[in-house]
Amino acid sequence: MIKPVKTKLAGWGNYPVEEGFLFRPDNGRDVLEILQSGLQNNYIAFGMGRSYGDTPLNKQGGVLLTTQLNRILSFDETTGVLECEAGVTFEDIINVFLPRGYFLPVTPGTKYVTLGGAIANDVHGKNHHLDGCVSSFILDFKLMLASGEIIDCSREHNADIFWATIGGIGLTGIILSARIQLEKVESAYYDVLYEKASNIERALELFAESDDKYKFSVAWIDCLARGSSLGKSVLMRGNYAPAASLRSGIEPLKLKNGPKLAIPFDFPSFALNNLSIKSFNTLYYGVNKNVRKTVYFDSFFYPLDSIYKWNRMYGKKGFVQYQAVFPPEGKEGLIQMLERLSSSNRSSFLAVLKTSGEQNPGLLSFPKKGYTLALDIPIKDESLFTFLHELDELVIRYGGRVYLAKDSELLPEHFAEMYPRLKEFRAIKDRIDPNHIFSSSMARRLGIVEE
Repeated sequence: MIKPVKTKLAGWGNYPVEEGFLFRPDNGRDVLEILQSGLQNNYIAFGMGRSYGDTPLNKQGGVLLTTQLNRILSFDETTGVLECEAGVTFEDIINVFLPRGYFLPVTPGTKYVTLGGAIANDVHGKNHHLDGCVSSFILDFKLMLASGEIIDCSREHNADIFWATIGGIGLTGIILSARIQLEKVESAYYDVLYEKASNIERALELFAESDDKYKFSVAWIDCLARGSSLGKSVLMRGNYAPAASLRSGIEPLKLKNGPKLAIPFDFPSFALNNLSIKSFNTLYYGVNKNVRKTVYFDSFFYPLDSIYKWNRMYGKKGFVQYQAVFPPEGKEGLIQMLERLSSSNRSSFLAVLKTSGEQNPGLLSFPKKGYTLALDIPIKDESLFTFLHELDELVIRYGGRVYLAKDSELLPEHFAEMYPRLKEFRAIKDRIDPNHIFSSSMARRLGIVEE
């Protein structure tokens, strides 16, 4: 019998930190044995811990670490369809298949996520405006229900459970394996246009003018800028670089193992303040020029992955990553959010703006057509959460919502307003998990399941 280890866990934001009972299954049989053991009343899956808040936490409950469910099961070289267990990471997929000419069709800003976690949070990336979320490329998956039954879920079979699990933050069951359609590529490089925008209005104009021309599109934003410079940005828009376009001597599909920096300790809480952030923003905006570059995939998609434990920069109290999406007609809400940030003392060290495409049928999936803004805000004191609740109200007023993979502060009434298909989700969960064997700290905080 697999015995749990009582341990403290946190998401990538290091807030909150909660104690739970950690199990380490090696295979599906172990998962079944744990669920039927009666050692805990409820469980949630935990992958690489890269969601930011309490999504994968289960205070005083069972936590199933899925990273040892990491076997590649099959790959069809002609179609690019990969089948693997849910604990396989995006890094694993890249390392094995990029040298063979295949890459992830959608990726978030870190490759240190599991496939199961990517499905449960329906991750998106710089190409959402054209390609949607990772679920657009998930063909099917095997899901272990609370009863121990393993079912196949796809758009054609158990479709309601498929779309409840997509973005369903682990509350429908344990994803054991999945099939994903990889994308054929000629190289590991991207042709990227770096272009400055003097303010948020200009940034949105540039996105609108070019989103149909660039597969990948993102902008860094200076959240301290005010007045006519509000939301000044550096846009990075790119496409795959054909092998023939690379400089002589570059091996198009060769992986590079560059050096890694490391943050060896938690920074003091005063290290990130308006002065240090303003200095960084001035330098970043100043050094970036309007230029085209050929960029290796790691530095384009995963710049922070080169810094080991970069979350320590925010100190022992941790930080909140806050990501909201506004529909096109809610652009004024985005502008008001930037105004509130620039006039407050809660500046974001990292702020990222993207355009997003149409929403998918996922009942709790986050993106919808419009603009998404992601912020990293250090936790100085509890008053931050009052400020964030005010931002939540702003988001609701302009028809938007907050991303659950990054949330640690939403109130249940705000959550219910942002996600109008919550009742449908609850009905499916109650049918397949009537005793709420799958639960989490987030699920209880948001009122998805009872305390």
